[in-house]
Amino acid sequence: MPGTEENTAAILRDVLDEWRAGIAAHDPQRVSSVFTEDTIFQGLRPYSVGRPGVFDYYESQPVGLTVDYRIHETRRPADNVVLGYLRADFTRPDGTVIPLNLSVLVTRDDDWRIAHYQVSAVTN
Repeated sequence: MPGTEENTAAILRDVLDEWRAGIAAHDPQRVSSVFTEDTIFQGLRPYSVGRPGVFDYYESQPVGLTVDYRIHETRRPADNVVLGYLRADFTRPDGTVIPLNLSVLVTRDDDWRIAHYQVSAVTN
């Protein structure tokens, strides 16, 4: 299907840009709203299931935290499913950068939302 790769990346960017904006605003409600109700979330602490776990995770992050990301790979295993593998660099208020690999599975019901989120440390 022509343009599928660009469309897939655009879907992913739309969702991740809202996630990034919520993090920069230190607005855990905004961040958690881009996740599905039953999302599986694996940050740098033990995993959680559901939006409340995402809310708690981002509420505990420091004010001033920001994130930049680069999409490395995308896949479209089904019409309403986008898989993304990317690099996410979180910058703490003191300037410390935490580089992470991030995998997300984004699904569409009414809107596109993150159904699965998992980070891992970047190793050289």
